[in-house]
Amino acid sequence: MYNITLTESYFPAQGGPDPAPVTIGDMLRASAARAPDQPALKELGYDGAILRTWTYAQLLADSEKLARALASRHAEGARVAAYANNIPEWVLLELACGLAGVTLVTVNPAYQKRELKYVLEQSRSEAIYYVAEFRGNPMQAIADAVCDEIPAIRHRILLTDLAALYAGADRGELRSPTPDDPVQIQYTSGTTGFPKGALLHHNGLVRNGIDTMVRAGLKPGDTFVHHMPLFHTTGCAVLVLGGLGTCATMLLAPMFDPAMVVRVIAREKAAFVLGVPTMLVALIETVEKSGADVSATRRLMSGGAMVPPELCRKARAVFGGPIQIVYGQTETSPVLTQTWYDDTEEDLTQTIGQPAPHTEVSIRHPATNAVVPIGEQGEICTRGYQVMLGYNDNPEATAKTIDAEGWLHTGDLGRMDTRGYLKITGRVKEMIIRGGENLFPAEIENTLLEHPAIAEIAVVGVPDEKWGEQVACFMRCSGGDSPSPAELKAFIRERLSAQKTPAYWIWVDSWPLTGSGKIQKFKLAEAFVAGEYQPLTA
Repeated sequence: MYNITLTESYFPAQGGPDPAPVTIGDMLRASAARAPDQPALKELGYDGAILRTWTYAQLLADSEKLARALASRHAEGARVAAYANNIPEWVLLELACGLAGVTLVTVNPAYQKRELKYVLEQSRSEAIYYVAEFRGNPMQAIADAVCDEIPAIRHRILLTDLAALYAGADRGELRSPTPDDPVQIQYTSGTTGFPKGALLHHNGLVRNGIDTMVRAGLKPGDTFVHHMPLFHTTGCAVLVLGGLGTCATMLLAPMFDPAMVVRVIAREKAAFVLGVPTMLVALIETVEKSGADVSATRRLMSGGAMVPPELCRKARAVFGGPIQIVYGQTETSPVLTQTWYDDTEEDLTQTIGQPAPHTEVSIRHPATNAVVPIGEQGEICTRGYQVMLGYNDNPEATAKTIDAEGWLHTGDLGRMDTRGYLKITGRVKEMIIRGGENLFPAEIENTLLEHPAIAEIAVVGVPDEKWGEQVACFMRCSGGDSPSPAELKAFIRERLSAQKTPAYWIWVDSWPLTGSGKIQKFKLAEAFVAGEYQPLTA
């Protein structure tokens, strides 16, 4: 941890002098020079078998070849969309865009016509690189129908058609983008409506990925399974750019299948595993049932939600180590804070760690923008190399998010202690107003996650004639008998005041999730109002 004592909720950048800014090409060439013959990328089939392998030298050569092909058909700065699941050609396209000065627009492979059209038009993409289908979604047919309506789309290329993909490689020339040049447009998760396109630059994505993986304990030569969606910053920045930047070996899974991933972890002796809490719960349950040997795994990492103490304990028992939590958002490339491997269990489960290297973080009053005293709630803000360039073609939204002093306002509420460890206390927009009192879901969620029977939780506000809003608590059981509402009410009343006690308790088997694995709370609230859940009351 960083040994620091703060007097206000402002954490100055740590980690020594800023490293030299880098591009994707700089990172890839450095890793290929450092470990040319080491496996960099292995493609996994749906059964976990290894289908293809690239060494670092081969990955650089194929990326440069594809970059020349891109340069032959796209001007510098052009935007091209990737509409595919996790396949090696997606990774190659990401790296090649960085080498060709082309901006990659990442698209969720689950998108349907309306969603895809919005992203292609809003990003001003001139090409789409896609696959025929994934998990029953006829992606090529969807894309072709959409592109017929968008005259700006000049190229439609199947990533699996290697002849078409690499066509023109003998004519194009590599370009030399700068570290501050845009290289990706990624759309926010869309938990509350149409997403905004975050314009991200080389240095932010590359350095943030490497910094995150170094704190996670990934070492050169380590192997890890990559089952996170590539269209999201966790998949294409933290794991791809961070993994390649640390000279690790990436096993790319086409999708998340707990049984397959556990088999590969055991067979390949994977040293590191990353997943949102729902994924880690599934992996741990699979290991417990199968008895697979996962003793080689040293580190686990998660984000997107707090880690329940019971899950942390199970992780230690099954994998031999704790879960390091990361916190961030697409707009910050993405990681802002991260716990340390040797943190106490309280810090691992009740905080989101200390800020990433070379990153300023402050807690500011939402109304005055002043830094608040230690321990006081305010909006989490950040300033540093990892902040996005802005929202694509949306200066108004950019100005609302990044202030005149360069502070990016996350929209998350939190508190900071004297060591610079942060706690999430809610979302500015998710605040529940019950009878005129402001309630913050994260506080209620974190308290209830201390109960051993609760594996996952989501607290939302639902309409109420008397109170304006009431607290509804959705939960997934960790196994065994589900405690009654009376038991849960007694549990929370020992820890929080009465007005924070949920009025409705709902046990669920699954969640409505975004493509990046975050629980869509607005869908839970909508389903509750529509009568799709039968709540229990104490």
